[in-house]
Amino acid sequence: MVCSSCSPHALGGIQRAADDFSELGSIAEKREKRVAYEALAWGKHVFDYRDSWEIVRRANHEKIGVCLDTFHIFSRGTEIDSMLNIPGEKIFLVQAADAPRLSMDHLSWSRHFRCFPGQGELPLDQFMKNLHATGYDGPFSLEIFNDQFRSSSPEKTAIDGYRSLVFANNRSEDIKASKPANRQDHVAGTNVLPSSSLLPKTLPPSEVQFIEFALNIKEREALTLLLGNLGFYHAGTHKKKNVELWRQGSINLVMNLEPDSFAQQYHQKHGASVCAVGLTCTDVPKLLDRANKLCYQVHGNTGSDTHGLPAIQGPGESLIYLVDESDQPAHWEREFEWNEPAELQAYLTEIDHIATTMPYEEMLHSILLYRAMFNMVGSPSVSLTDPSGLVKSQAMQTPDNRVAFTLNSSQASRTVSNKILDTYAGTGVNHIAFSTRDIFAMAEKLASLNVKTMPVTDNYYDDLATRFGLSSEQLSLMRRFNILYDEDEHGVFYQLYSELFEGRFCFEIVQRDGYRGFGAPNSQIRMTMQAKELESL
Repeated sequence: MVCSSCSPHALGGIQRAADDFSELGSIAEKREKRVAYEALAWGKHVFDYRDSWEIVRRANHEKIGVCLDTFHIFSRGTEIDSMLNIPGEKIFLVQAADAPRLSMDHLSWSRHFRCFPGQGELPLDQFMKNLHATGYDGPFSLEIFNDQFRSSSPEKTAIDGYRSLVFANNRSEDIKASKPANRQDHVAGTNVLPSSSLLPKTLPPSEVQFIEFALNIKEREALTLLLGNLGFYHAGTHKKKNVELWRQGSINLVMNLEPDSFAQQYHQKHGASVCAVGLTCTDVPKLLDRANKLCYQVHGNTGSDTHGLPAIQGPGESLIYLVDESDQPAHWEREFEWNEPAELQAYLTEIDHIATTMPYEEMLHSILLYRAMFNMVGSPSVSLTDPSGLVKSQAMQTPDNRVAFTLNSSQASRTVSNKILDTYAGTGVNHIAFSTRDIFAMAEKLASLNVKTMPVTDNYYDDLATRFGLSSEQLSLMRRFNILYDEDEHGVFYQLYSELFEGRFCFEIVQRDGYRGFGAPNSQIRMTMQAKELESL
């Protein structure tokens, strides 16, 4: 492979380069070699694959072709429809890399932030579609430079690399049935891996079926008291185990104190925490096949476990249970003795999202898990401002927004995110958001029970008045109940936070009126107040 020159002394000229490559092709032919020409995004004269192809076209030698690198193409915002003009046999090599969208020089971006396909924000699906249309059926490689990978386990990184190839191959196969744009003479190609690695087609999960907490007796008493104040009731007790189910609306929260269980092993390492979530899925057997082909270990014995639910490892050491939608409410009926339903007003309706804090080097691993395993999509990553540094946040959600996880990490050691990491001794859930239809009624109920919520400073509401032009009455009510507010082009958003439970996690109550984000503009006030709370513990 020959890269375009970066030397400040390099001479330009398409025809000059074509003549040189024609001569190089003759030399390569004598040695039974081929030469692929790659346009580097930071090349002195040639930094566009369209120019590298024009040079190869003019060279007109069978031993000279192009190398297409997704990072060099997308980092410069180059259109890719022109790929359709390149015959597949003149593409000698494809190098794939994903990356987050960043504003920085191309060389630094490339050397530090490339990642595996499925972990970033580049439109690789369209690239794969166009590549297939050319008829290319040659080498497909990963070229990745990433600081997180350099500091991570080589084995874990290698497995994620394999998963990304399986994922990319699957996306390529998915588009083969569609008609490539403006290219009729293509041939079948771009098989990244053998057909045996193709993933079964599965749908994204439809809901978070339950959240499971690992607790001791004292922690259960404190947590269920808080949950009771939030409107949850003790719905049932496990027939054989020290496990309770608390419910409200469609929300199921499991309190697990069973000795010698996975939950208690998790508790010994991490303390009071969320040890598992259950996702409602269609066709779980296909998901298990998908997990095996992606090298995600399946946990649990569906024949001997009382719940009969398989699981895979989620972020950190937590579990993600796969609950077949056809097994509801059967799996609850199998396990629990039911209490009389409490005659309580249901203020909360469903789980809006779950936020997890994790080491910086775990972020890309988790993004690939949700994307490759569950067909979730990522919103653009954002940098949140903590009093002690920046926190990177990435939302992963299903296309219908019914299931959402926000992933948070920071390289600054004193941020709230990393302080919670230290408390957990690893990755852990730092807040759970519940949806409500009337946040003011919920807030008034909490106030009547003297439940403390996260305080909000007066200057926050002064700023709201200038940003959104809210009425004095509405501002007064939000100030009274410590309610946060934001807007986007789709609607408005209200947020209310509990205090941290033992300095680990909190509950967020949200009301969405068309709003599609997660309240990122309010993250600074949240982390500022939580930093003060952690200092007081």
